[in-house]
Amino acid sequence: MSIKRKYSRRKKASFPAILAGFLLILAAFVFSIRQLSQPVETTQVAGVTNEELNRKEFIEKLVPHAKELQKGYGVLPSIILGQAALESNFGQSQLASEYKNLFGIKAYGNVPKVALDTQEFVNEQYITIKGEFKVYDSWEASMDDHTMLFVNGVNWDPQKYEPVLLAKNYKVAANALQEAGYATDPQYADKIISMIEEYNLMQYD
Repeated sequence: MSIKRKYSRRKKASFPAILAGFLLILAAFVFSIRQLSQPVETTQVAGVTNEELNRKEFIEKLVPHAKELQKGYGVLPSIILGQAALESNFGQSQLASEYKNLFGIKAYGNVPKVALDTQEFVNEQYITIKGEFKVYDSWEASMDDHTMLFVNGVNWDPQKYEPVLLAKNYKVAANALQEAGYATDPQYADKIISMIEEYNLMQYD
């Protein structure tokens, strides 16, 4: 007696189901690639990048001492903060991070110093030269020396930065800095003003 075997028919997967599965796998793959390729420094948290957070933290760290210097000597905090941010790239430059010099203040005479490459605007073009810069123990010490430069001027011109101290707003002070020759950059005043306005530094004046 022969035994008849029953074979169950396999149900063929429908085309829509196959397509849906393929699209699901593709979406998961694309999402994974995007997550892996996302740079850490530009990851956004509540609409603010890590870089922006670091810049705000840098400014907030300097604000209390900048206000103290304003009370003692009259220099506008917005100018201190704007210059510090511009000159040091928010504390990230080698001169600022390793040698605590926030303002690119040059070294003269027998003081702690370091020689680093720097760009100067000469004969209508930027050139790279080796400059000697002061070395400080802290950012606060750098801020103190920066303010005293405004107060005391230089040996050959004690009133060199007096217009900066007398300025009642950041625009006048920034232009006074450029006129006094603080930096060789012909756009220096504009850059300081833009920095102050972008980060609303005049709120501390």
